[in-house]
Parts: sequence; structure tokens; C-alpha cells
Amino acid sequence: MNRKFSSCIGRRGAQGASALESRSTRSRVRSNGFTLMELLIVMAIIAILMLIAIPTVGSLTKRADDLSAIQSIRAIQQAEMQYESTYPANGYACSLTALGGDPSAGAPSPVAAQMLQGDLTSGFKSGYVFSIGNCTKVTVNSIDRFTGYSVTAVPQTVGKSGDRGFCSDQFGTIKADPAGGTNCTQLLQ
Repeated sequence: MNRKFSSCIGRRGAQGASALESRSTRSRVRSNGFTLMELLIVMAIIAILMLIAIPTVGSLTKRADDLSAIQSIRAIQQAEMQYESTYPANGYACSLTALGGDPSAGAPSPVAAQMLQGDLTSGFKSGYVFSIGNCTKVTVNSIDRFTGYSVTAVPQTVGKSGDRGFCSDQFGTIKADPAGGTNCTQLLQ
């Protein structure tokens, strides 16, 4: 009977050992990775965070484009003042290309004064379209002298690249058009 009892314990002990091995194998499988449910929860959280962040990034981009347009108008105004003092017989420049020019092409001239960078003289920068117009011309001794100008910056796509249009003139006051056009009535502060 002792023998039967010990053989029975031996079998149960072997079964117990295999059950223990089986449990440890299962626990090892679980510890090697994430479950599908855990991955889906993490992906859902990431998607929610992206949905919150995307509109914020868009509005920040538009705000940065607005600020870039304002700074570009200030740069054009400074270039106009410098142009007018460098070429007093011509007055102000009536085009962005006259304020620009390639420094490697030779000395500055009234048609290429080399006072603005190329990205701004192209008329397109940071989602805005820039232009100089409404030039006031006076003819003295058969020479045209521009005594006034207006510079405008309008978004390439209103609502996407910017919300407001910006305008200025030879007096240096920058105004905004909330509709994104050139009817600038609001003073910038």
C-alpha cells in the first residue's frame, strides 16, 4: 500500500509539475507583447490627441504667415525709403523687382537696387502675395518720379494661408482687411 501511495503521489507530482510548467509558459507568452485590446486603446488615444492638435497647428501656421506678411511689408517699406534716398531722381520704386536684384549680376541700379531678398521680390512668400501699386507719378524734365505707392499683401487662399489682407503706403502705416482683400481699414497695433 505504501508503494501504491508513493506511485500515486509520484504521478500527481509529475502532473503538478507539468501544470506548473504550463502556467509559466502561459505567463511567458503574455509578457512578450501587448494584447490586441491594449494596442487598440493606445491607437484610439493617439487618434484623439491628433484630432485635438491638427486644428491648433493650422491656426498657428496661419498666425505665423500673418506675422511674416506684416514683417515683409515693413521690409518693403524700409527698402522703399532706402531706394528713395539712394535714387532721389526716381523717387520710390513702383515694383518689387526694382527693389530686388541679384548681387552677383553687378552693381545696384534703379531697376535692380538689391535692397530686398529674392523670395520677397518674387511676390510670393509664406502663403501671401505681395505687390506694389497705385504709384503716384510726377514728371519733371521728362523724368518720371514716383512720389507715392501702396504695398499690399493678400493670402493666396483666404482662410487657409491667412485670414487678413495687409496694406501700407509711403507714410508707413500698416492696415488690415479682415476679409483678406486690399480694402484695408483697420489699423494694426
